[in-house]
Amino acid sequence: MTDAIDPARYAEELRQFRAQKDEFFASSAQSPIPAAARATSFSGLAYFAPDARFRVRAALRPFAAPDVVPLGSTKGDIRPQLRYGELIFTLDGRACRLTAYKDADEPDAPTLFVPFRDVTSGCESYGAGRYLETEEETTTKDDEGGERHAMLDFNLAYSPWCAYNEAYSCTLPPAENTLPVAVTAGERTFADGHAS
Repeated sequence: MTDAIDPARYAEELRQFRAQKDEFFASSAQSPIPAAARATSFSGLAYFAPDARFRVRAALRPFAAPDVVPLGSTKGDIRPQLRYGELIFTLDGRACRLTAYKDADEPDAPTLFVPFRDVTSGCESYGAGRYLETEEETTTKDDEGGERHAMLDFNLAYSPWCAYNEAYSCTLPPAENTLPVAVTAGERTFADGHAS
């Protein structure tokens, strides 16, 4: 299910968001792009074109007894994450599922962390996977319990900072978060200090 949006307005808002991110990556001291690359060869991140088909509302089914599980990282350290619930949705005509996580130290925080891989991983997008963040929403119906869901906007899918600088260690998506479709939305592969 997708929520109705104005495609032109949405594309412009996304363009502005990406321009702000590129400016941060180009000029901030906190940028993951090494200073030398920012000064000589950085020309912005690479993105797939905006595509409203990759903005979907997912049903959220929290696990009855969420466990804290160890997720690995690109440098081999362990990142404890609360395995919070399952996101169920349709993408490009395929039934899909992803597990949503929360920071183990902040289980009541509203943010859901959704690391994933897809068919583009390792070719058109970063091989180790990409990230999404979203928040749980509840719709209450008369005389019924609330329905939980979350908006998954894959146009906002982003690469972890280790994609730009090997000094960083980034959480790896678990095997269960591998999608059977090509998510041609969000950030693309970044190489050689510039958008590819």
